[in-house]
Amino acid sequence: MAIGTPTAHGQDEFAVQRRHLIDEIKAMAGDVRGVTGRPGFDARVLSVLDKVPRHRFVPPEHVRAAYDNRPLPIGHGQTISQPYIVALMTDLLEVKPHHVVLEVGTGSGYQAAILAELAQTVCTIEIIAPLAKQAEARLQEQGYRVQTKVADGYYGWEACGPFDSIIVTAAASHVPPPLIRQLKPGGRVVIPIGAAFLTQHLMLVEKKTDGTILTRQVLPVRFVPLTGAVSGR
Repeated sequence: MAIGTPTAHGQDEFAVQRRHLIDEIKAMAGDVRGVTGRPGFDARVLSVLDKVPRHRFVPPEHVRAAYDNRPLPIGHGQTISQPYIVALMTDLLEVKPHHVVLEVGTGSGYQAAILAELAQTVCTIEIIAPLAKQAEARLQEQGYRVQTKVADGYYGWEACGPFDSIIVTAAASHVPPPLIRQLKPGGRVVIPIGAAFLTQHLMLVEKKTDGTILTRQVLPVRFVPLTGAVSGR
């Protein structure tokens, strides 16, 4: 959980922009409910999106666009995801306060901050060392207790698991088997599957209590590719 309050709600210049963003996310959720199967998002998820200061997780030149409902570049060919997609992926995870969550692809640290407000433990992996170090510093400055690691997320983080849920924030050609092995029975993986610059689909993977794996396509998406073992890079 976050320690302290990163930015007091309603006491900063971006509070109104965050509120408008939440309204836009709610509207989008209703517009695509026939595709996602989710007419709206959990109130806890929306509350956290309204709290976490996204402008603290983007480069200085993009601060004024921090609450636009679109992805933004964060350097090294990576992006911070569109807020609606962050909301959707977080909602699909169904994170509970006692959960242990793994994020593959720390990026700027924004998604990790969102998860830290919802879960007991968040472990996040980033393969690009400069991004990982910047994200770790941002998270610490904002008071978030998140375990960070520079590594290839394809292999997960066995020492931090097993996990109640896993989120992958870059597109892979398939679901990495190590992530499934580190997922608890009853757990969920949310991951974009598909090739770079081609059709990708956000996938929900569920591991039933008997070990059976179920998958469902949720929504067409566009993510930067996952690097490392999954891509051969």
